[in-house]
Amino acid sequence: MDFWHFAGSYWWLVFPLMGVFGAIGNQYERNARRRHQRRLETLHAKAEVRAARRGQVLPPYAAGAGAAPSAAAPEVPQKVQLQRLMDAHDAVTHRWLDYELDVSKLIEYPAMSDGRQPLTAAFLRARTIADRARPASADAAVSAEDFAAYRAAVTDYEVAFDVAERDARRLKDTGFTDDERKRLDTAKQLLGVAVDQAATPAERQLAYKRVRRELDGLIALSDDAIEVLETKVSLELPAGASSGAGATGGDAGAGASGAAKEPETKTPGR
Repeated sequence: MDFWHFAGSYWWLVFPLMGVFGAIGNQYERNARRRHQRRLETLHAKAEVRAARRGQVLPPYAAGAGAAPSAAAPEVPQKVQLQRLMDAHDAVTHRWLDYELDVSKLIEYPAMSDGRQPLTAAFLRARTIADRARPASADAAVSAEDFAAYRAAVTDYEVAFDVAERDARRLKDTGFTDDERKRLDTAKQLLGVAVDQAATPAERQLAYKRVRRELDGLIALSDDAIEVLETKVSLELPAGASSGAGATGGDAGAGASGAAKEPETKTPGR
């Protein structure tokens, strides 16, 4: 049976087949619309999270409204948007400084100061990019392109810090040997003595020197972190200390002052 004879005999099959193919096409279109709708909802949810960090509130998402919510949102002056971005930028920097300047946190989560860790290195790169993209002030005249670049840089900075922090809290001291972990534990205990105002200046200075010795080669302390720690160590004894303790503290304090002028123990560069 040739094709034309078959077509002439069974031409009526075209109509039910058209119905089948039509139904398949309609189902595919409905699925595509649902996938698109879910994608729009996901994008809007992410936008709401980012807006919340900037102190903004997006209008509720309306299904099928497309780009209408963004268009209907009240326009925020660029100065206000820039200030919110700069505040978000500063907030991440303050969170990072909580680790960078707090030796106890660096002992607890050493990966936050280790640029060899891939996620920490990625955060430091994101910080550099955000700092470079930051305008001089919220009043600065910024082009739409530069504003978009700064906004993206701040978002990357926030995300990179969150990822690096989670990884550092997961790792803790797992990258060290047993002997190195013992040194970290010792440094942690001595640090408590070094900043304890109930201890004498001599005790604090001795504990401080031992902390530096235990951390040498394990954790690189920044100059700012050392300065903050030395300030805590050099605090005077609280008022009301006994006269005997005061005399001892005075003599020890003189020695501590002299010790403070000694060359600092060399720490690994950052």
